[in-house]
Amino acid sequence: MKITMVSKIRADGHACPKCEEVKQKLNQLGLMSRIDSVVIADERDDQSPGMRLAALHGVTVAPFFLVEDGDSVRVYTVFMRFLREVLQARPAGDRLNDTQEIQRAHPELDFV
Repeated sequence: MKITMVSKIRADGHACPKCEEVKQKLNQLGLMSRIDSVVIADERDDQSPGMRLAALHGVTVAPFFLVEDGDSVRVYTVFMRFLREVLQARPAGDRLNDTQEIQRAHPELDFV
């Protein structure tokens, strides 16, 4: 499996704030090492590698992740979904999902 993160440079030359926030979160969670490459989508250059990947996959938001597994490529535009489904990670305090998982695993339980 190969994971590519596509991060954006805005037309004004500044990094996309959301992209920087996601990178910081990956670093905080110790998961940045699981990202094989970070490709830049530079809005000032529609032929930049990231802009070409965005066009190829029909993506209009950043950051996004490409997960290549054999011949298939999955595109993730929602960071939290990518965390759960690909990196099997959940940020601290995600208790609603914990409760839902317990309920699914043990339908005989009744939560008050």
